[in-house]
Amino acid sequence: MGGVTAGPDPAVRDPGLQPERTRLAWRRTTLSAAVVAVLAVKAALHEGPSATGIIACALCCGLWLGFLRVAHHRIRALAAGPPPPVLAPRHATAAVLCAVALAVCATVLVV
Repeated sequence: MGGVTAGPDPAVRDPGLQPERTRLAWRRTTLSAAVVAVLAVKAALHEGPSATGIIACALCCGLWLGFLRVAHHRIRALAAGPPPPVLAPRHATAAVLCAVALAVCATVLVV
């Protein structure tokens, strides 16, 4: 009776192009966040600088920088080579909170 050959080891996974796609997605998201921050600053300062507008601008820029830091950390980790490391829960939480807070700030400034 012929020997049964085992399939590929499930513990060893070939990520293929997934890390590259993920890295590009992080870059696109960072660019989108930058556009949101710039538009929020423009909206806040449209009718001249005010204390509220400057605080909103500073908050938007701070949130964007926080998101940029998390994204840059993730992009470097994905570029380090296979296997791509798992995104730490604290980094995922920070990215989500920065993105949501930035969207809320931009919405408040537009409305």
